[in-house]
Amino acid sequence: MVWEDKMMHTQPRLSFHGAAGTVTGSCFSLEANGRHILIDCGMFQGSKSEKQLNYRAFPFDPRQIDAVILTHAHIDHSGLLPKLVKHGYAGPIYATRGTIDLCSVMLPDSAHIQEVEVDQLNRRNRRRAREVIEPIYTAEDAEATLTQFRPVALRQWQDLGYDIRICFWNAGHLLGSASVEIEISGEAGRRLLFSGDLGPAFKLLQTDPEAPQGWDYVICESTYGDRDRIDTTDAMRRQILQDEVNAAAQHQDGALIIPSFAVERTQELLADLVFLMEEKKILECPVIIDSPLATRATEIFKAHSGELDNGDLLERAIRSRFVRFTESVEQSKALDFVKGFHIVIAASGMCEAGRIRHRLKNWLWREEGTVLLVGFQAAGTLGRILQDGATTAKIQGEEIAVRARIRSIDVYSGHADGAELLAWLAARQPIREAIFLVHGEDQALAAMKERAAAVMGEHRIFVPHIDSTFRLDADGPVDLSTFVPPPRLDPAQAGHRDWNNDYQSLILDLQAQLRMAADDKARRAIVRKIRRALED
Repeated sequence: MVWEDKMMHTQPRLSFHGAAGTVTGSCFSLEANGRHILIDCGMFQGSKSEKQLNYRAFPFDPRQIDAVILTHAHIDHSGLLPKLVKHGYAGPIYATRGTIDLCSVMLPDSAHIQEVEVDQLNRRNRRRAREVIEPIYTAEDAEATLTQFRPVALRQWQDLGYDIRICFWNAGHLLGSASVEIEISGEAGRRLLFSGDLGPAFKLLQTDPEAPQGWDYVICESTYGDRDRIDTTDAMRRQILQDEVNAAAQHQDGALIIPSFAVERTQELLADLVFLMEEKKILECPVIIDSPLATRATEIFKAHSGELDNGDLLERAIRSRFVRFTESVEQSKALDFVKGFHIVIAASGMCEAGRIRHRLKNWLWREEGTVLLVGFQAAGTLGRILQDGATTAKIQGEEIAVRARIRSIDVYSGHADGAELLAWLAARQPIREAIFLVHGEDQALAAMKERAAAVMGEHRIFVPHIDSTFRLDADGPVDLSTFVPPPRLDPAQAGHRDWNNDYQSLILDLQAQLRMAADDKARRAIVRKIRRALED
């Protein structure tokens, strides 16, 4: 045991505090050469059980962290940085300039959403004589966090001290997104690569991901590890979007509602929609961006247009006479009364928060409406529930019938598919010790593990669970699960529907059965059966 303790402290250790067995909550902890470094500090999305982790204490002391490295600005990678600062982290946050600029609007927006939603929840809690809660962090915490960012250019080394340095490589996922090279020198010398989120081929605004070869350890995302998309060109992607818009426009008084991530996905859709209108391929109609965050993010993309593929196309779309941006709550509410076919793009992409819920409340129950899902929908989210064919949905405590057409396309994904991930891994060879697969649900991780076995033997492919820790030895990783506290979330619950999802589904099914019952006598019989089941 003495030898084991000594080895645990002299060899680098890597802990997976998020995006392990699930897609969101990216947070990896690296201890090496007496330094404690975080790679990402993201917010959990998905089931209620996973989102509760956002409120719980970190599994480490924020005051003991020496540096934070941020791969990109998406909230599932950056969203808990203000909480980290609130609880004592005072060090630097290294990121690319594009990531910093996006975080300057995304983190305050995240704080605002939390403050508003917690205020609404506390009003209900007071009426029910329940305990009130505090937001995870406030706008003040978010603003304080922004002062700790430090810009690092792609392909430039940044010294962290203690014989550790980092280098960012373009990940092709989002403005400013990067894979992170970490070089540990000295006695415990190791070379690590964290993929971050990797973009697919033919992404409208981003070039293909890149990184050097030759690593000891690679930590690779697996969001779509079980998927093989058809190779999609710009023309094919636009044709698919064109078909969806034209089908939705068959209802002259209808609307196409697109839940979309406010950052990059919205800008890509906007550029393609305006392009199709200019080419007379779809009906000329209002395209309304119903998201203050998307509006501000679009301005940042405009400022960085020279760094983007097709930046000129995006600039032209922003200036289009068909495009409108809502800012105030009043402008957003007024969308419920728009006449004639129109398109609304609103956040969030998984329908979990923000103005998209108001748009869905207005359109889900109407047959002339179409909801087009254009991104990954995590298990337990409203977007996933709709994608899976629900006939009713619960939004802000209200039951809504689903009569609108629910459509889903995958050509705007910001993530590489399984074949592209495998090609990226193969191009990183040789990988001497191990590959860790993260950012995926069970099926995607299992498929990606099988694919990765072609790059190096299956015994060198590891799929960590949440809060697991590995010692990164020179001859392969050692699982230290027996030496660390138990995980905050049962690994079997990560990336899955939880009891709350099942409960909400049960309530909706029960209400439907009561409505369809022939008379009050039949309804009382249903209630008696439920009561007997509770008594058993």
